[in-house]
Amino acid sequence: MINAITHSNVFVLDQDEALEFYVGKLGLELNTDLDLGVMRWLTVSVPGDPGRQILLEKPGGPAHDDATAEQIRELLTKGATGLTIGFTTADCRKTYEELRAKGVEFTQEPTERFYGIDCGVRDPFGNHIRIVQPTPGPIVAPDPAKVPGAEIGGS
Repeated sequence: MINAITHSNVFVLDQDEALEFYVGKLGLELNTDLDLGVMRWLTVSVPGDPGRQILLEKPGGPAHDDATAEQIRELLTKGATGLTIGFTTADCRKTYEELRAKGVEFTQEPTERFYGIDCGVRDPFGNHIRIVQPTPGPIVAPDPAKVPGAEIGGS
């Protein structure tokens, strides 16, 4: 039975720029940086949690042919990949201010939600990142009938 997530990937266009963003600005830690010949295996992790690594992967070989790699790059730069990473923090507003001071591009300021306070970040390549300060205790979703515009079909 599966019992842990060890690696996830995020497509990036430049691994050195990705390292500067994810480590230099977001504060993650470099975990592994290896030249495997066919690719560079570059992983980062949240400080103190090296068991869950994010592979900062360039589209291309050995996993993708040239045409597929180009399609991935196009989708990435359009911001069409959807949510890429979700992080948690103890204080979303403080994290927002600290990252904004480092020049991180935000797509949304800290906003109160039923699940906590969250904000949106865009990495230099178009990936969407959310940073959440979770609500303590059990999360209860609001009744969709009482949320304007949430009904099926919208309005």
